[in-house]
Amino acid sequence: MGVKHAREYSDILGELAEAIHSIGDGYLFFEMEPADWAELEEGQRFELMEALADDVFYALGEDPVIHVGSGIVAYRPKHHIIEVSVDEKESRIIRLI
Repeated sequence: MGVKHAREYSDILGELAEAIHSIGDGYLFFEMEPADWAELEEGQRFELMEALADDVFYALGEDPVIHVGSGIVAYRPKHHIIEVSVDEKESRIIRLI
């Protein structure tokens, strides 16, 4: 099926990576230990989150809800958005058009 979008993919990916990076324990998706994550430099962490965002974007085409650490990433095709629930209080919206 795929995630339909009209915006530049690189713009969507950047926003999605930033939102996923906001999930405090998103690294658990990689089955990393907190100590391993802490050893990485910020640039390395963001690169991993960008790779994860790319994978999640394409996976949302098959499964509209994906758990990333304690957060949830959901594709809402009727609204043309991806919603990243960072925690119980914060959600980030990535517009696709």
